[in-house]
Amino acid sequence: MTTRVSTGIPKLDAMLDGGLLPGTLTVVYGATGIGKTHLGLTFADHGRVAEGARGIVLDLNGRGDSQQHDEYAARLFDWSLTPWTHTVTPMTDPYPPPGQMEASYSNTLKWVGRVRDYQVPTPDGGWEFDWNWKAAYNHALYTVRPFIYFHCAAGARRVVVDGVEPMDSPADSIQVFVFDELYRKTIHRDAETLGMEICMPVWKHRAFIDAHLYDHTAITTLLLVTTEETRLEDLLARKVATGDIGATANTILALGSERLGHRLARMLCVVKHRGSAMSDEIVEYRIGARGIELG
Repeated sequence: MTTRVSTGIPKLDAMLDGGLLPGTLTVVYGATGIGKTHLGLTFADHGRVAEGARGIVLDLNGRGDSQQHDEYAARLFDWSLTPWTHTVTPMTDPYPPPGQMEASYSNTLKWVGRVRDYQVPTPDGGWEFDWNWKAAYNHALYTVRPFIYFHCAAGARRVVVDGVEPMDSPADSIQVFVFDELYRKTIHRDAETLGMEICMPVWKHRAFIDAHLYDHTAITTLLLVTTEETRLEDLLARKVATGDIGATANTILALGSERLGHRLARMLCVVKHRGSAMSDEIVEYRIGARGIELG
């Protein structure tokens, strides 16, 4: 039987035939305030039990802690989401200073809006990224890539990415572009190669790189995407747009609300779980003192 990655929510694990498949991407869709951040933090914190190391959290909305990550983590899990600030430019000392390995939160990738907002026209009638933006983006990677590398080298196997805002065409979203780049070139990059790119000159740090190899194909990622749709029925009827990451994700979860009598209920279902059995249930959940609780 394939080893599963527990979400930290027993009922959801049962709906997923035991949990998520390791090394895959799960996309969670839902309107603001529906509970996506609660779900993401529960998943990240459960790494402490399942793998011996909590997951890490990347906030792409760039507005600090507007999603209340720190408040939820402290209240639910006694977990202080200290921001990672360590930056490794080429040929500098790469190792995190004391305390930074306890910093499991990053909001360095702060860009929102359309890709076109960060591009300029080319003489041949096309478009390319503005040089100033490319410089700022590359500088941000000097912080984000070490954040991911050193935590994974220390045992983290869960990455939660939050703050993706709604957009009519996902292909036009700078956040989708940034996530795709990050997922392909850092999260799922061979550990030895990533280590050599960060720890330079390589000969000086070869022993550290070799002693901290990890299997990048075992890192499971949860991407939380905010939608304009609030009702679960509307989410289920939502068409897959060009560039939608959910089209290539292994698993899709939908969180929405529905009217039940005189109250508004939160509902969850598994839309896709490629390569595994899954439940077709639509389950009500509540957000209580212990976070998400499925009925």
